[in-house]
Amino acid sequence: MAGRLNGRSTLVSGGADGCGAAAVRLFAAEGARVTIVDRQRDKGEALAAEIRASGGEAIFAEADVSRRAAVEAAVAAATAAFGPVTALFNHAGSIVVKPFLETTDEDYDWLMDVNVRSMFLMTRAVLPGMIAAGGGAIVCTSSISAVAATPAEVLYDTTKGAVHMFARAIGVEFRDRGVRCNAVCPGFIDTAHGRREVQALGGFGVDVSEAAMAAQQGRMCRPDEVASAALFLLSDEASFINGTHLFVDNAFTAI
Repeated sequence: MAGRLNGRSTLVSGGADGCGAAAVRLFAAEGARVTIVDRQRDKGEALAAEIRASGGEAIFAEADVSRRAAVEAAVAAATAAFGPVTALFNHAGSIVVKPFLETTDEDYDWLMDVNVRSMFLMTRAVLPGMIAAGGGAIVCTSSISAVAATPAEVLYDTTKGAVHMFARAIGVEFRDRGVRCNAVCPGFIDTAHGRREVQALGGFGVDVSEAAMAAQQGRMCRPDEVASAALFLLSDEASFINGTHLFVDNAFTAI
């Protein structure tokens, strides 16, 4: 039985760990030919080997996704291995948790590079091949933080607001060329990255206790739940869904 991404050249940025790795495993199980792009070489290569050992197709391309040459090289590697990328999960990103008046110019530049410039560079590198191949789908990882502000996360909230609009604008501009672009917007996620975020917020006096988490979103989101949302948006099941924001937050933003 063919999978939902059967045979598609699929690229996952930030794919070596956390939600990105969950997406790589899920996409490969759905028939995708996956290029894992990340700075973490050991984890990325191990994951690609795991996928191949289980009968799937995967390669690893090491890249700092905030640097144009590295992004273009990774996309070239994906294209050489599997053909033009027609499914892109723009997942790579990071966070700064710090009271706003303690943030620096360097914090701002770094986080904008990692969270926003990376999506600009990756999408721009992938689109020509995607269009030439007849179209495709892009999913960008945004966050509840695009619409629900958190103390000590002003910079992070700002970058995710930009990602929110970036995904929508790409969808509008490239709709007539067969390209869909949407954003997946998780709540607090049960990954090493997510747990560090919660710990840091708690250190600055933000209530992220189990009781607060239960009231806001019931529990921490699992990585596979984010991956499943991204899979849906990349698949043909979402063929008329474009320029939207899919919240994976168990009603956090609905309260």
